[in-house]
Amino acid sequence: MILQETKNYWKVKINEITEKKSTNQDSEDQLKQIKDRIKKWEKDVLEPWTDNSADHNKIYQTTSDINVKNTYTMADVDNLSQNLFPGDFPYTRGPYPNMYRGKKWTMRMFSGFGTPEDTNKRLKYLIENGQTGLSIAFDMPTLYGYDADNKRSIGEVGKCGCNISSLKDMEILFNEIPLRDVSTSMTINAPASILTAMYASVAIKNNIPINELRGTVQTDILKEYIAQKEWTYPPKNHMRIIRDMMEYCTKEMPKWNYISISGYHIREAGSNAVQELAFTLANGFTYLELGKQAGLKIEEFAPRLSFFFNSTMNFFEEIAKFRAARRIWATVLKEKYGVEDNKALILRFHTQTSGASLTWQQPMNNIVRTAIEALAAVLGGTQSLHTNSYDEAWALPTEEAVKVALRTQQIIAEETGVTSTVDPLGGSYYLECLTNELEEGAYRYFDKIEKIGGVINAIEEGYLQKEIAETAYRNQLQIEKEKEIIVGVNKYNETEEKPIKILKVDDKAQEIQIERLKKIKNERDNDKVKKTLANLRRTYENDEKNCMYDTLKAVQAYATLQEIVDVGRDVFGEWKEPQIF
Repeated sequence: MILQETKNYWKVKINEITEKKSTNQDSEDQLKQIKDRIKKWEKDVLEPWTDNSADHNKIYQTTSDINVKNTYTMADVDNLSQNLFPGDFPYTRGPYPNMYRGKKWTMRMFSGFGTPEDTNKRLKYLIENGQTGLSIAFDMPTLYGYDADNKRSIGEVGKCGCNISSLKDMEILFNEIPLRDVSTSMTINAPASILTAMYASVAIKNNIPINELRGTVQTDILKEYIAQKEWTYPPKNHMRIIRDMMEYCTKEMPKWNYISISGYHIREAGSNAVQELAFTLANGFTYLELGKQAGLKIEEFAPRLSFFFNSTMNFFEEIAKFRAARRIWATVLKEKYGVEDNKALILRFHTQTSGASLTWQQPMNNIVRTAIEALAAVLGGTQSLHTNSYDEAWALPTEEAVKVALRTQQIIAEETGVTSTVDPLGGSYYLECLTNELEEGAYRYFDKIEKIGGVINAIEEGYLQKEIAETAYRNQLQIEKEKEIIVGVNKYNETEEKPIKILKVDDKAQEIQIERLKKIKNERDNDKVKKTLANLRRTYENDEKNCMYDTLKAVQAYATLQEIVDVGRDVFGEWKEPQIF
């Protein structure tokens, strides 16, 4: 069924889901028998049992305010027969038919601190301990596009990630790491085009064809405006740069995932599961439209879009969220966009356990939290996973804490048996019902966003930011009123906390980076730098030209990160978000 020409696709889908709720796949006689048995069981068994129990008047809900029943039966699920097989449309049960029996998820630990030398050493340590993919964290100056010697960078260089101010830093970061053999993920957004150009330049210097590079760069600027707040230019200008990246990477770096559409930060900002699901996929549809504007076919570029989700402590809701995400993405691409290639319909995602769930009180409890969240991600069918370390509410993790986090994944993979069969919780009445509820909630948000005029209008009006802020406020009230229990925080407290060993980043990182930057500026061909930056400016001013080629030339001339970003600041201006109260 192709609904491509339907004026209000989202409303059609909401009506379709609502109708399914009222018409179950089973015959009316079977349904009547089941419902009669449920009523009898509730009257004869459940009510006498619960009349005097603590939960008699208690309402159970998920984080998305979905009411949870005492018991679920086949009467609660309308579409079991539509989601029978993994690797089959709409991919609810998994993107691949044999999932982890064929290949386990990539264990990709997020890491980065101090100088490029410091992070290079940590990456090698993780590879030696069995990590199967690299994931780089960058510091605040890098994320905002400032060099280490900028006054705004003082005190922040290397503190929450690795500092990168020029191609020289990137060369050191990946020194003696075989780029041909590893998959690298870089969590960078506003200056993503520049960091991608740096990574490609390192490969070129090592005689590695860039069309062989595997990995992901986050690039998702929409979620920056919504949640993370690390932006540079106004939305419409920045989307032009992403459009150019999509076009460039599709042609030149076909194995490179050039956008990782991220719900992680949306969830960490305080949203619930439905909002994370809806806002992330709405951003994804916006990037689809952007690719079409660049003249690309969705079948051509959709397989290079990946997603990044959070896994929090509401175990079953998280698993349902992952399943709903795959189903919605495949269904919308097929029905609304007319995509027929099955490879383009598959939603692939990375998961990170929740940083917001970690507590500085009783930090060893965080090992348990992370294990539960990681298990939910695996049962939800993640393609790669980062597990947070128990000490991250205090500081960047120590090597010992990182090893425990990595071992958590390895224990799940090797000792629990969850990889033996695909989607082992599929068919659970509760899980299937939750999957359907989350799907419906997402479609209702898509309809609201479309009425506002799309994601960018919703950002500029502050709608998405306000929705998250209101949810975050309500959640905090629940914790303060002890209606939501956080062990060791508002219940089971301890009066004395034992100190733990934490990682301290050497303050010399800033000194080293500034000195290196000074040396680069003295030794490079500054006339060449000026020329490449002038060419980039002209390209930015001409919407018809692709800016990636001139970005690459500026990077290879050792123009610094900020010098390149500042060209864009001059041409496009800077974004100032609306005030939300």
